[in-house]
Amino acid sequence: MGKSLLMAVITVTLFNSSLVFASSETDAIQQQLDAIKKEYGQAIKALEDRLLKAEKGAQVANDQAQKLALQLEQSNTARTSSSAQNSFNPAISLILDGRFASFDNNPEDYELPGFALGNEAGLREKGLSIGHSELTMSANIDDQFFGQMTLAFDEHDGETETELEEAFIQTLGLGNGFTLKAGRFFSEIGYLNQQHGHAWDFSDAPLIYRGLFGDQLIDDGVQMTWLAPTDTFLQLGAELFGGSRFPAGGTTSGIGAWTAFADIGGDIGIEHSWQLGVSHWRSDNIKDRKSGGHAHGTGEAETPSFSGDSKISALDLVYKWAPKGNPNNQNFKFQFEYFDRDEDGEVLMLNSGPPLETTLYDGDQKGWYAQAVYQFKPQWQVGFRYDRLDSNNRGSDADVLTEAGLDNEGHKPQRYSATLEWLPSEFSRLRLQYNHDESYEKTDHQLFLQYTMSLGSHAAHQF
Repeated sequence: MGKSLLMAVITVTLFNSSLVFASSETDAIQQQLDAIKKEYGQAIKALEDRLLKAEKGAQVANDQAQKLALQLEQSNTARTSSSAQNSFNPAISLILDGRFASFDNNPEDYELPGFALGNEAGLREKGLSIGHSELTMSANIDDQFFGQMTLAFDEHDGETETELEEAFIQTLGLGNGFTLKAGRFFSEIGYLNQQHGHAWDFSDAPLIYRGLFGDQLIDDGVQMTWLAPTDTFLQLGAELFGGSRFPAGGTTSGIGAWTAFADIGGDIGIEHSWQLGVSHWRSDNIKDRKSGGHAHGTGEAETPSFSGDSKISALDLVYKWAPKGNPNNQNFKFQFEYFDRDEDGEVLMLNSGPPLETTLYDGDQKGWYAQAVYQFKPQWQVGFRYDRLDSNNRGSDADVLTEAGLDNEGHKPQRYSATLEWLPSEFSRLRLQYNHDESYEKTDHQLFLQYTMSLGSHAAHQF
């Protein structure tokens, strides 16, 4: 029993010693933790105080910046409002065009059998001339309207003529894809018609443009277009014209002609793009549309005058290629247009007779051209174009049709053209062009050397 009591005393003593040791170790660890918390707690509080101070400083600086920006905006608005009424700062562009022309045939003998030529149709004079130069001024009128005016200068019969070629306004913010244009402008029939001559790839207009429009269709009126909100380019449009200019002709009050058109296009990868267009122009009740006349001996020139209805339908296709989507070094463009005109009315030969020579007239004229332009290296490109026309005009007096130039004389006009161009920059171009022209029975070999220079601001050209 004495041994048992001794063992119990030893066990209790060891247990109490373990508790005392454990308690001392715990106290030491707790003291270290308290010391760490105190040290880092002071550092964290110091960082928090600095952050709060920085945030307050940033807020003050931001408030000051906003106040200064508001004052600056108000100042600029005041200056703009006061000066807008007295400032006039449009973009001004000057196109300088000059050329040398050589023909085997006499330019005054030019004709297109089956087509009564009007407006500026025909060949230019031989030798040196200033060509077709332009002065354009354009600007945003305000946030709602844009305005543009173009004066054209040309040489004719040794005299310089000035013409108001374009003068229109155009909306900027109708919304929903709509744009309205009003004034004098190029119609959007076909593809080439809406472009200025200096943007063409050849020195002269296609034969079908020469035969139908006298090179280009320009009139006074309004145009509405709608651009669809689709990935594929889709544009629909309509035009209402006064109809006082060729090929409508005559004096009208109200709407003398109208046009409807649609264009669709897109990209094929990054290197190919295309555009397809259809359009239709119509003028009813044309009165006294005059075309080129001719004289018999020393008498006064007899001038064909058409009265009746006229309608023109057109199809155009454009394809472009540029390696890796970059046209600067190399690119290719193919362009095709087809036109068909139907007319019904009467042709009168003014200054004929007495009695005046006249015939009923049922006209059917058509034509197309295809051209390809290839820029084979920077600053150099070549082009080739082929034109072909046909007509089947009928009337009650074949002799009057012949006098008016509406008899095709059994001939289908055609022409081959080739160009070589040097383009030092986007503002300058030198062009050498050759035409093998079979517009009428006597083939003409034509040579042109042309320069076109652009000064000042100039808008980007269409697709």
